[in-house]
Amino acid sequence: MKKPVIRWAMALISLVCAAAPALAQIRIGQTAGFTGQVAAGVKETTDGAKLYLDAINKSGGINGQTIELISLDDKFDPALAASNAKKLIDDGVLALFLTRGTPHTQAILPLLSAARIPLIAPSTGSMVLHQPVQPWVFNVRSSYQREAERAVRHLSLIGTTRIGLIHADDAFGADGAAGAMKGFEAVGRQPVAQDTFDRSKPELAPLVAKLIKADAQAVLIIGSGSVVAEAIAKLRSAGSRAQIVTLSNNASNGFIKSLGDNARGTIVTQVFPYERSLSNPMVKEATAMLAATGKGELSPAMLEGFAGAKVLVEGLRRAGPSLSREKLKTALETFRRVDIGGLEVTFTPTDHSGVDYADLSIVGEDGRFKR
Repeated sequence: MKKPVIRWAMALISLVCAAAPALAQIRIGQTAGFTGQVAAGVKETTDGAKLYLDAINKSGGINGQTIELISLDDKFDPALAASNAKKLIDDGVLALFLTRGTPHTQAILPLLSAARIPLIAPSTGSMVLHQPVQPWVFNVRSSYQREAERAVRHLSLIGTTRIGLIHADDAFGADGAAGAMKGFEAVGRQPVAQDTFDRSKPELAPLVAKLIKADAQAVLIIGSGSVVAEAIAKLRSAGSRAQIVTLSNNASNGFIKSLGDNARGTIVTQVFPYERSLSNPMVKEATAMLAATGKGELSPAMLEGFAGAKVLVEGLRRAGPSLSREKLKTALETFRRVDIGGLEVTFTPTDHSGVDYADLSIVGEDGRFKR
C-alpha cells in the first residue's frame, strides 16, 4: 500500500512544482503614455530599457532573480498615471520606473512618500524633481531648464536676435519656459513673441499668427510630440522659415517621422551622448545589443531608457539579495560618480539629480539626428 501512496505524493509534488515559476522575479512598475501625444517616444524609451534588462535576464538576472517590467498605459493623462501607479504599488512592485511627463510624475509624488517606494529614471527633466530634492525620486537626466537655457544661448551665439517662445500651459511648459527666460536674461534679450497653448486641446493658429507678425527668426516650442509637429506644420504653411527648436522630450525617431517634410533642420536638445558615437562606451554597448536583435538602430530616446535601466540594475545589485524598497533607496544613494558607460551618475541623500549633461542636435537631410 505504501508504494501507490508514495507515487501519488510524488505526482502531486511534481504538479505543484510545474505550476510554480521557475525563477523568482524582481517586479518593476511603469506607467507612461503608450498611446496619445508621446506614444512614439515612450515606445522607444521603453524599448531601450528592455534592451538592457533582457540582456541582464539572459545572463542570469540579479542574484538569480530576473527583472520583470510591468508597463501600464496612462494615455498621457496625469490622473490615469496616478491611478496606474497606485495599482502597481498595491500589487507589490519593488520600484516604479521610467514614467513620462511632468504633471504625470507630479501626480505620483504623494504616492511615493506614502508607500516609501523609489521612482527611478522618470522621463522628465522638470526642476520640481530636482530642487528641492524628492527623497524617493532618482533622476537620470539633466533638467529641462538647463536644456532650454542652452538652446537660447546657442541661438544668440549664432546671431539670432528675434526668438519666439511658445509652450504648453502645464508644469512641463512653465518649467522649460523658466529655463528659456534665464537664457534670454543671460544674453540681454527678450522673446519677440511669447504665448502658451492648452496641452490637451491646443489652439495653435493664433500663436502662429503672432510669431509671423513678430517676424521671428527662431521659435522655441516647448511641448509634446504631436503638438510640436502640428505647430511646425502650421508655421511652415503660413510661410515662416524660422529655425525651430524643441526639447529632448521629443528626441525620438518617431518624432522625426511625425514631422514629415518639415523634419530637416529642426534642432532638438539632447541629454545623453550622441547615439552614433561608438567611441562612447554606453553607445557602443547599446548598439551591439541592438544589432544582435536585428531591430533597427539606436535613437536618443532608446539611449535614455538604456541608461535608466543601467542605473536600476546597479541599484539592485548594490541592494543585495534580500531586496526591499528601503534597501534599494539606500543603495542608490551610495552612487558616487558611478560610470554607466562614459556617463557618470551621482546620488546623495541631499541630491538626486544623477547626471548633468546637455547638448544640441539637428535633424539632417537623411532624417537622422546629427551633432
